[in-house]
Amino acid sequence: MRIYLVGGAVRDKRLGRPVIDHDHVVVGAHPDELQAQGYRPVGKDFPVFLHPQTSEEYALARTERKTGPGYHGFAFHADPSVTLEEDLARRDLTINAMAEAEDGTLVDPFHGLEDIEQRLLRHVSPAFVEDPVRLLRVARFAARFAPLGFTVAPETMALMQQMVRDGEVDHLVPERVWQETRKALGEAQPSAFLRVLRESGALAVLFPEVDALYGVPQRAEFHPEVDTGVHVEMVLDMAARIAPGNDVVGFCALTHDLGKALTPDDVLPRHIGHEHAGVAPLQRLVARLKVPTEHATLAEHVCREHLNVHRAFELKAATVLRLLTSLDALRRPERLGLFLAACEADKRGRLGHQNDAYPQAGYLQQARDVAAAIRAEPFVAQGLAGPAIGEAMNAARIKAMETLRQSAR
Repeated sequence: MRIYLVGGAVRDKRLGRPVIDHDHVVVGAHPDELQAQGYRPVGKDFPVFLHPQTSEEYALARTERKTGPGYHGFAFHADPSVTLEEDLARRDLTINAMAEAEDGTLVDPFHGLEDIEQRLLRHVSPAFVEDPVRLLRVARFAARFAPLGFTVAPETMALMQQMVRDGEVDHLVPERVWQETRKALGEAQPSAFLRVLRESGALAVLFPEVDALYGVPQRAEFHPEVDTGVHVEMVLDMAARIAPGNDVVGFCALTHDLGKALTPDDVLPRHIGHEHAGVAPLQRLVARLKVPTEHATLAEHVCREHLNVHRAFELKAATVLRLLTSLDALRRPERLGLFLAACEADKRGRLGHQNDAYPQAGYLQQARDVAAAIRAEPFVAQGLAGPAIGEAMNAARIKAMETLRQSAR
């Protein structure tokens, strides 16, 4: 029995990145041998075990064979005769198909280290096309490693385009699309996720509402980048900068301008009412991908209200209070923080505006604090009851917020 460290841990050590997960492959062993040593079986489709002390994953070396469409259509074979090289051959990218022996020796049959040095995301074998999830994974890895200069190898992109033409992407289930998308939105450069999907043709299949934004012009005096799709890419990367790793803010950034794809040609490059027009395509996307409620709810608020936030200093105190109440921000201040981060990303995700100040966020946070400081107790002490208490609190909040507004102008 021989044990090797595999996958992301080997890759990230060579990249000088923190190693989070340690996955292992066991060669030349039977399942009962591992169980006899205290390993706990967890795999349903193939033998995977948890180490008795560390709980790290140890999988028996295995091969796989395509038996049907989609990423579920595989048969796995694991027994002591499967070699390490055969196990590595079934992996997606060369940089993920390296192993490290217990003495530290690198096993690299597909030249993953060379591709790390050349900053390439390259497929291991032609079998790459058999699993449509790999297309999403390549796009997600692009979002992670683009800041280090990684690009997709031309021959790998050609295979991804073939997968789209052959309809393999159509077999992806919504839950898996969302799972990979959510991870990508939390990466350092999520714009690369969109660009890779778009170049492969998969963006139009999986995210037609987003794909439709490319080529849609905006007014150059407000958006020097002009193209709405490019703007969305910039907003995504700004969101990653403002709220690193937060996929809720990332999803809001991805979907905030969907309404601009619906603007009539004779109105372009203006986008009157796009913030309201964007709600319907956002709801369709959310329903199709089964997006979690918190992501969906906050994204809809950002879609509807981001222009109001940009002009926060012009809004009446009563309007600001309605905005804060609709967000439930008085009870959930952390939600307001995420909402404002997405709005700030929109404002700063424009060519030449990346370092602009965004005082609107601080002002609305102050407005929230002023409103939340108004409590019911004094009004109860005055003898008010029922709806009268709420009315009095709202009046007091509006008055206090108006005072703040005057001082902020």
